[in-house]
Amino acid sequence: MATSGADRTATRLAALPGIRRTPSPKLEQFVLPRFLDHATCDALIDRIDAAARPSTIADPNGDEYFRTSSTCDLDHRDALVAEINARLHDLMGIPLPYGEPLQGQRYEVGEEFKAHTDYFDPHGADWETYCTIPGQRSWTLMIYLNEPPAGGATRFLATGKIHQPETGKLLAWNNVGRDGTINPDTLHHGMKVRKGRKYIVTKWFRERPWPWAEGELG
Repeated sequence: MATSGADRTATRLAALPGIRRTPSPKLEQFVLPRFLDHATCDALIDRIDAAARPSTIADPNGDEYFRTSSTCDLDHRDALVAEINARLHDLMGIPLPYGEPLQGQRYEVGEEFKAHTDYFDPHGADWETYCTIPGQRSWTLMIYLNEPPAGGATRFLATGKIHQPETGKLLAWNNVGRDGTINPDTLHHGMKVRKGRKYIVTKWFRERPWPWAEGELG
């Protein structure tokens, strides 16, 4: 955590103008409205629609309806994607090599991501596959790209906090404590969309540099 600077991220975020902190000792969570403008959100939506594929989970649990969204691996060489990625790293105070590539997600009516955490289970079947080199996920950033007419909120079970989609709004939370231990109080549910579509962008940060970063980030 100290190597990447992720242990200082909460202090950095708390000092930003216009940011709101979730009043809970259970997790460090922040909301920043209007982080992206409507035109940028629309451009990202176009990119997601052009390359969406069925979403997956790291450790299958036998529930084929656990995550029913679509995912897009956004091209980190795309100028717009690279610009947003750099802004997110600057926001967090974490160097570029410590971030995963940006992903986009699309939810149709009835689709959801049931209650889950973004950190990897240290005892899970896929721990070595996903974490041997870059380590655990330290922070999550999620940006809502649109406002579906009904549904699509993000609910955190430990706090009872429900975040409604608002175009351009950024949501940040720590997946692990400052000592690197996982935080089960980050359990959250991407609730079903009831009308329209929901689009988001997600960005995860790691304890150690991401394998593709060398030679790719300039």
